[in-house]
Amino acid sequence: MPFHDVCRRALEAWLSERPQFVVDDSAALFLGVRGGRLHDSEVRRFLARYGVEVGARGRVHPHKLRHAFATHLLESGADLRAIQELLGHASLSTTQRYTHVDVARLTKVYDLAHPRART
Repeated sequence: MPFHDVCRRALEAWLSERPQFVVDDSAALFLGVRGGRLHDSEVRRFLARYGVEVGARGRVHPHKLRHAFATHLLESGADLRAIQELLGHASLSTTQRYTHVDVARLTKVYDLAHPRART
């Protein structure tokens, strides 16, 4: 999975601090509050609390982050096949369901690509 240099630096900083938090020789990259493997339920609870704190509309959960990731890539011009690869989807139709494309973006793509739209 490719990631940005900012992410790399944050991971390196975490890895230098991580040993002091491990309580059970966990090989997990991220640790829960007790020093063991971080469980998905802890991530869901954290995101739900964070969503409330920042005033997010609706529930915030990992799936929403994944959906937002795909949508923002698409809206920024990323190729749907590249997004499919990043998300690890076997089928392009699965990726298409993840990405909602608003009418304004579709109209812009149409206007730029269709020969009759430019006249």
